[in-house]
Amino acid sequence: MTHEYGKIMPMDAYNESLLANVHPTDWQNPTPSGRYNMVVLGAGTAGLVTAAICAGLGAKVALVERHLLGGDCLNTGCVPSKALISAARMASACRSAADFGIRNADQPDVDFAAVMERVRRLRSGISTHDSAQRFRDLGVDVFIGDGRFVDRSNIEVNGARLTFKKALIATGARAAVPPIDGLAEAGFLTNETIFSLTKRPETMAIIGGGPIGCELAQAFQRLGVQVTLIESGAQFLPREDKDAAAILAHALRRDGVRVLLGAQIMRVEQQDESKIIDVGCSTTDEKVTVEQILVGTGRLPNVEGIGLETAGVKFDLRKGVLVDDTLRTENPAIFAAGDVCSAYKFTHTADFGARIVVQNALFPFLPKKKFSKLVLPWCTYTDPEIAHTGAYEQELHDRGTTFDTLFVPLESVDRALLEGHTDGFLKVHTAPNGTILGATLVAPHAGDLISEVTLAMNGKLKIGIIGGTIHPYPTQGDIIRKAADAFNRKKLTPGRQRLLAWLMARLR
Repeated sequence: MTHEYGKIMPMDAYNESLLANVHPTDWQNPTPSGRYNMVVLGAGTAGLVTAAICAGLGAKVALVERHLLGGDCLNTGCVPSKALISAARMASACRSAADFGIRNADQPDVDFAAVMERVRRLRSGISTHDSAQRFRDLGVDVFIGDGRFVDRSNIEVNGARLTFKKALIATGARAAVPPIDGLAEAGFLTNETIFSLTKRPETMAIIGGGPIGCELAQAFQRLGVQVTLIESGAQFLPREDKDAAAILAHALRRDGVRVLLGAQIMRVEQQDESKIIDVGCSTTDEKVTVEQILVGTGRLPNVEGIGLETAGVKFDLRKGVLVDDTLRTENPAIFAAGDVCSAYKFTHTADFGARIVVQNALFPFLPKKKFSKLVLPWCTYTDPEIAHTGAYEQELHDRGTTFDTLFVPLESVDRALLEGHTDGFLKVHTAPNGTILGATLVAPHAGDLISEVTLAMNGKLKIGIIGGTIHPYPTQGDIIRKAADAFNRKKLTPGRQRLLAWLMARLR
């Protein structure tokens, strides 16, 4: 049971409650009757959103899930990781309390078992939103079991045949494990198993400096684990702005994480209770000895074993299901959304992909919604957070786009100074007329703040509009208004300054 249902451990009251919601053992699948408007294969974010909206519109909907409703986000991703990060930030705040005149708080007693119990408790509570019973109450036929396409218009699950007019593939992705000699024999954790820990390891190596690796490296370090973070590239978060990645590397080192960049792992071996990692760096080779290894080297789409070939759906083992800009596959009756087909493996991307599918699948007489038209923000929830929306500076250069970059250091924001968090910045890239092309924000609450920029981009508002919007003082969001003010000052050219000076002289 533990292995089959996503390695949910330990089997305490909270995990029992979780499974009762997202994979109830006494669940009775309904008897299908007639053709469904929509059959959804996979009950992660994309699948759940699609099923809920379709049912709300009066469509006849079936939802099929072999493992855990809620998918990666609820069970092994966003929800447990952010609960863990919040505890780690609390511990870090205690250690820096002396900087604010608060004494005797710099050595917090981290009860690791209690931290992980809180993670399980919060996850269990949130799981009611994704429960099988809730979706049955919404009018969705919920099937728990292995579903696979048997032809171009039918899915079978536990011997029952579901005939569809339209179908959605939303089977998500899983942790990608690099082919490192000895890794499998030594044993390792992924995001699917890390939240089952109840005893704090003394040492941990994390392989991969992407969002998962960086977030969990900082969190576990702050909770008392000595972490070594190993990344083969020259910077963490290789997709991100280089200046942002440099601040993150500094923050990780500040917290005590041992950082190895440009490092290649040759092999791993088990010796007694320890795992020994042979690492080759640019200047020397070394052995890293740890109690646990966490692999965070990306995600692979779940495309095997669901009959895609039979359904006439093209796919790639690394890229996933191949879709057009409307999220339709080669089979015009079948769509895909979420991690199984997207390079942007975020919960909110799966959510909005599902909304595109609902309109394009159920309302073919309406204009087609296109994925490329979405303005996608994302955030890495380290401290400070790194959030981005739109295009990066290098992308704009590669396209030959004419643009300006507005740079505002976080230390120029009064609220940041007052709170003692000044490592960060805002970069906003704009067209000469003020159209926002992209932005990167590094700040304690960057994930929340980036939405103002995303809203402006989505509504085609120029940055000058933000400059004319009153912001409460003092807030972290003032950094965005400062960027807008900087743009408006750029419009005051020397010629315009001379003209204004001449006019003011006449008005004296």
